[in-house]
Amino acid sequence: MNEDDSIPLIGQVVRILQGREAGQYMVVIKMVDERYVLLADGEKRKYDRPKKKNLHHIEQMDFISPEVQNSLLETGRVTNGKLRFALAKFSSEVVTDLKKGDQHDGERRCN
Repeated sequence: MNEDDSIPLIGQVVRILQGREAGQYMVVIKMVDERYVLLADGEKRKYDRPKKKNLHHIEQMDFISPEVQNSLLETGRVTNGKLRFALAKFSSEVVTDLKKGDQHDGERRCN
């Protein structure tokens, strides 16, 4: 089993690689089967109308929202606010890391 075949966890942030929402980040809210997951972001894709996505069309990020994961495991539901909060928290960490990387790239280009 290679890295692309690993199954994402509930509450994990993923990036969509294929389709209309390509490049967007969403949260895994349910595993349909070994091939498909249901994704939501709390804004365009609410919890009540998630997007069914093939595992080969998403990239797993190294971020699992404990708030979303706990809510789904305890009650079977999650609020759209928690989904938005999880993605905001993830994007703030990723943007911070990208800015650090961009500074180094800019220094190399200038020299």
